[in-house]
Amino acid sequence: MTNRALTLGEAARLVSGSLHHAGEDDVVTGVNTLAEADATQVSFLANRKYAKDFAASKAGVILLAGETLPEAARPLIRVKDPYLAFALLQRHFHPDVLASGQRHPSAVIDASARLAPDVDVGAQVVIGANVSIAAGSRIGAACVLEDGAQIGENCLLHSRSTIGADCVLGNRVIIQVGAVIGSDGFGYAWSGREHLKIPQVGRVVLEDDVEIGANTCIDRGAIGDTVIRRGVKLDNLIQIGHNVDIGAFSIMASQVGVSGSTTVGQGCQFGGQVGTAGHIKIGDGCKIAAKSGVAGDLEAGGTYAGIPVMPHKVWLKVSAILPRLPGLWGKLSALGFKS
Repeated sequence: MTNRALTLGEAARLVSGSLHHAGEDDVVTGVNTLAEADATQVSFLANRKYAKDFAASKAGVILLAGETLPEAARPLIRVKDPYLAFALLQRHFHPDVLASGQRHPSAVIDASARLAPDVDVGAQVVIGANVSIAAGSRIGAACVLEDGAQIGENCLLHSRSTIGADCVLGNRVIIQVGAVIGSDGFGYAWSGREHLKIPQVGRVVLEDDVEIGANTCIDRGAIGDTVIRRGVKLDNLIQIGHNVDIGAFSIMASQVGVSGSTTVGQGCQFGGQVGTAGHIKIGDGCKIAAKSGVAGDLEAGGTYAGIPVMPHKVWLKVSAILPRLPGLWGKLSALGFKS
């Protein structure tokens, strides 16, 4: 591995921070937690619940927000956002592996597939007819790329992920272990005797800089495409239904389920286990708390919670009242009210 060590002066410049109580030429070689870091490592305090660990930390230098703990007299790099600064340093110390054109002999690659010379292909990969894979991409062990799939530049498909027929990945897309892109949508018509399967003939399109978590499934469109737009990040174990459109830079935590033909705006944030009905529109910038159930359209910019979902401030009031309902009902019953 290439030596990625930094002087503290270099580290401070990389994160646009200011160095305090330390020499510019002191060297650090990595990032670690406050509790585990040693004198050769950088750590960070982004959450005040870890303030006790800050006092005991042996880190060589700590990333700290400018207004936090002003009296601290130990090696610090004061920054606007310690978590962002940590991310920048972590990316420096652990850079992406570059593709080099390695092809495992057990891989099965159709003669009509078009792979850039430097594309890496792992063991037991299956690449179908007319697949195209652009420069710098890496295909992990046991991945399946079905006929007509298109993979952009510098993509990373982790092991056992599947890209369905004719699906399209933009540039710098990351697919984590076991994800399925382009499975059939859940589409059936009742004939009076049986559920008749509707052929799912659309695609999934993942735009640039999308990341899909492990074991997440994205259904292809019934007609037309399911589209995940630029910069979207989906956690593990998420289900995206057919013909869903998720706006740029939205982010969803684990076990979210988005039903078919739903449109999600740009910059939305979904907590874990949020579920939506189908054929609804969620406006730009919506924040939806974990375990919420979304049954209808949501206006842009709102913060929502609950089942059914409601404005977050209303949900807080409802949650405060719920434990008191038995006592309130007892008082009403004593006054002669009946259910």
